[in-house]
Amino acid sequence: MTLPATTAESEPGPTAERGRARRLLAILADDRKAQFGAVMLAFFTLGAILGPLVLPYDPNAMAFDMLLPPSWAHPLGTDDLGRDLLARVLIGGRVSLFVGVSTVAIAFLIGVTLGVLAGYFGGWLDHIIMRYVDLQWAFPNFIIAVYLVAVFGTGLSNVIIAIALAFVDDFARIARGMVLSIKEEQYIAAARTVGVPQFRIMWRHILPNATAPLIVQATVAVSYAILGEASLSFLGLGVQADTPTWGLILADARSFISRAWWLGVFPGLAIMLTVLSINFIGDALRDYLDVREARDVP
Repeated sequence: MTLPATTAESEPGPTAERGRARRLLAILADDRKAQFGAVMLAFFTLGAILGPLVLPYDPNAMAFDMLLPPSWAHPLGTDDLGRDLLARVLIGGRVSLFVGVSTVAIAFLIGVTLGVLAGYFGGWLDHIIMRYVDLQWAFPNFIIAVYLVAVFGTGLSNVIIAIALAFVDDFARIARGMVLSIKEEQYIAAARTVGVPQFRIMWRHILPNATAPLIVQATVAVSYAILGEASLSFLGLGVQADTPTWGLILADARSFISRAWWLGVFPGLAIMLTVLSINFIGDALRDYLDVREARDVP
């Protein structure tokens, strides 16, 4: 006996794939905000990867050209130690984007695993997991991150772990809610009837059908993780002082903001545009993945 074709085992055909691709292109063609977000995010990503390789300045090299305003030689000016601000902003983007993506990947893996287990098995396992999630839910994510950094210590790896653990509850709640709804579907009952193992049901039948809201939540979490890292670095709880990040650059600019406006404006703009771009892309993904808002695309 085999499972019906309506189960998650069946792979989408070429026609369905082409329809999804046309719908995604239609949404992107109509959504100017998503287009702006994609362009800006690509700009910051390429700048973070390639910029330090082509710029003539070392982001940590000190010089006597201190607090120079933006010019052809230094497009974003220099800081109080004569370091080129453009090079530091680009390197800071590399760190901030890496922290944002890696923390959400860790939080996604842990949170979704806990949520799927809690929602599928229920009982005492659900009670234990959700009481932990409720306890974490009672505190703001940033307060949890500050506490964990105070426990683990500063440094890039500790900041990633602290921010990731602070976002676990969001993914766990969403995953549990989706599993509670999906596990009552008829194809799940059919899978149990034919003896499909429990973990295979969760992996092959339930989880693929719960990914849409989780992906949207992941895009939102990336922007919050970037803000969290910048905030921790601004408070002196982030990475080491010799590693430029956007938050650390802003912290260094506090004493000179009245005399050198560029020290705070440009890293602040980088944070704002990156977070805004990720949110715009997240809105487009929500429209694409939400079947209730699906549009007929020829």
